[in-house]
Amino acid sequence: MREFFLNVTRYPRYLVALALGVANSVFEPLAARASNPVTAVALIAAAVSGLLSLGLILRAMVNSQPMA
Repeated sequence: MREFFLNVTRYPRYLVALALGVANSVFEPLAARASNPVTAVALIAAAVSGLLSLGLILRAMVNSQPMA
C-alpha cells in the first residue's frame, strides 16, 4: 500500500513538469518574435482577445439558464 501512495504522489509533480514544458515550448518562440514592435503588439492583442473570449465563454456556461 505504501508503494501505491508513493506512485500517487508522483502524479502532481508530473503534471507540473508537463505544464511547465508545454508553457516553455509555447512561450519561447513567441518571446523571440516579440523584439519586433508590430509583432509584439499583435501578440498582446491576440492574448487579450483570447482571454476575453475565454472569460465570456465561461461566464455564459456558468450563468446559463435551463431551457424552458
